This record gives sequence, structure tokens and C-alpha cells, in this order.
Amino acid sequence: MASIKNIDVRKGMVIIGEDGLLYQCLDRDLNTPGNWRAILQLKLRNLKTESITMQRVRPDDKVELAYLDTREMQYSYRDGDSYIFMDNESFEQMPLKADFIGDRILYLRENDVVRVTVYEGKPIDFELPQTVELKVVETEPSLKGATAAAQYKPATLETGLKIQVPPFISEGDLIKIDTEEGKYLSRSKE
Repeated sequence: MASIKNIDVRKGMVIIGEDGLLYQCLDRDLNTPGNWRAILQLKLRNLKTESITMQRVRPDDKVELAYLDTREMQYSYRDGDSYIFMDNESFEQMPLKADFIGDRILYLRENDVVRVTVYEGKPIDFELPQTVELKVVETEPSLKGATAAAQYKPATLETGLKIQVPPFISEGDLIKIDTEEGKYLSRSKE
């Protein structure tokens, strides 16, 4: 592990706190009041609990920099309370717990690729692609002459995800979804 001075900590870097936990720097503010000693204030997010704290540190003190490995992994299958992902480079399989992934699994079909951030062999973050294409398996019949400006209707997708879609979408349609907001974007061409 590399030690760097607090003054060299930049936005986005992940450091190891005195408690041994990982923190991501969200913001930094260096205050040099005249003849006084400089004070550096770091806004840090605990990667385990997601809590945000402000920490005042001396700029010349050292902190450990965490080395994170981000891997592209392919979703293979579910095994009990875990989902099995395969590393696209090493072909090594990694089980990820259902509570770690949460509802984000509803955006994935088998063989879809995600980015998993790993620290010392343990997954700490899971990133979906920005958009995914899923098939509509259940919705009300489409209405003749319906336009996109009309009221939206509920639809269930092949993974079990439920979203609102325009009235012209029917069962069997392949649609594009924004994974960040969970919203319908467009109908895909098959």
C-alpha cells in the first residue's frame, strides 16, 4: 500500500481510514489562515455504510491510499442467496450476495455484463450499464391511435421488473430502460 500526504488526496480517491475502513473523497477544502498552520478538510463517504463525514486533517500527515480493481463481470446464474458472476478476463467465478446487489438484479439477464469494484479480493461496489434492453412479458393491450404523450401504463419485464411504459407498448416488445432512474427510454428494434 502506498502512503501519500493528505494534501495530495483528490476528489474520487479511495483512502484507508485510521479505523481500517475505506473512504472515498467527495470534496476537499484547504484553509490557510495567514500565519496559522494550514488545515485541510476532507468530505469522505464510508464505502461500507455510505455515511458521509467531514474530517479535519493536517496537510503534511500521511494517509494510506487504497488500490481498487474494477473488473468487467458477466452475470451467470443464481445459486441460493447469491448470484454468480464470471470475470471476463480470468474466467474466475465470484458469488455476490443478494443483499449486496439488491434490486439492481432486476435489470440483469443471464450473460449481461456489469462492472464490479474489488478491494483485497472482496467486492465493494457493483455498477450496472447505463441502459439495458428487456422484453415486456405482461402489460395491458396497446390502444389504437395512442401516442407517447398519453398516460403511461404498468408493465412487467422478463426479469420481474415493473415499470411504467407508454400505451403503444405491447407484450413481446423489447424496450430500453435507464438503470439509474428505472424509467422507460425507447422501444428497441429487434
